[in-house]
Amino acid sequence: MPSLKEVRGRIQSVNSTQQITKAMKMVAAAKLRRAQENILRLRPYSEKLTEILNNVSATLDTQSENPYAEERETKKILIVAITSDRGLAGAFNSNIIKAVNALLESRYPDKLSKGDVDILCIGKKGFEALTRKNFKTISEYVNLFSTLHFESVKKAAEYCMDSFVQKKYDRVYVIYNEFKNIATQIVRTTQFLPPVKEVSLKKKKDTPKIYTDYIFEPSKEEIIQELIPKSLKVQFYKFVLESNASEHGARMTAMDKATDNAKELLKELRLIYNRTRQASITKEILEIVGGAEALNK
Repeated sequence: MPSLKEVRGRIQSVNSTQQITKAMKMVAAAKLRRAQENILRLRPYSEKLTEILNNVSATLDTQSENPYAEERETKKILIVAITSDRGLAGAFNSNIIKAVNALLESRYPDKLSKGDVDILCIGKKGFEALTRKNFKTISEYVNLFSTLHFESVKKAAEYCMDSFVQKKYDRVYVIYNEFKNIATQIVRTTQFLPPVKEVSLKKKKDTPKIYTDYIFEPSKEEIIQELIPKSLKVQFYKFVLESNASEHGARMTAMDKATDNAKELLKELRLIYNRTRQASITKEILEIVGGAEALNK
């Protein structure tokens, strides 16, 4: 049985840890509120912009050249891995690392062995973990979350887009955590370039497609040329905001569980302390009684 001093020390240590986890939970909750508002405001805009782009593209008499949709033989790949700058967020970061490994092992093991895979890391945790695993990492945008706004994210998106147009990469994937609610984050692997249209698995009746009739000024082609890059940048910004909200939700959940675990551990330690103290007192009483009996005899 441990001594009273040892148990007291453990109780103090767990108490201190519990105070830290409570504080971290409160900080994560405050940051989550702002991050959740940002992503909920951006989602309708991003979805509507994509809808307009698809609609306008379908009504073009002659399909304008779109360098971002060029399909070519896959020789080199860029993966954008969006993690966080700090840990203590449960499996938030490790799930992204697993998704990167799963994508490469299932679809591009030959490219990985030849060194034709680069990973652009957003977030320090992903950069550190992937560098340790000897992946070819790009560190230019690691600290993106320190100044999170559209202008800084736009530069990372432009790097991906320019590299694809210049044929430095033939496929660009983005792996991130999609925010569903405080307790749930869904890991998404999305082909960013060339864009892939989502296909519904539900069977629909053969109905004629109806497109909205737009009045264009100055022309459809010029608007498309402006709209496509903007849509891609907004989509990339949405990925980053989804990950940011997911990070705070994951950290809040992890700290809440850690606080509950510390509470349960404190109950056990106090029980052990009381038992140890009671045993010590009982032992002292027995020694006194034994000494008194010996004197009487």
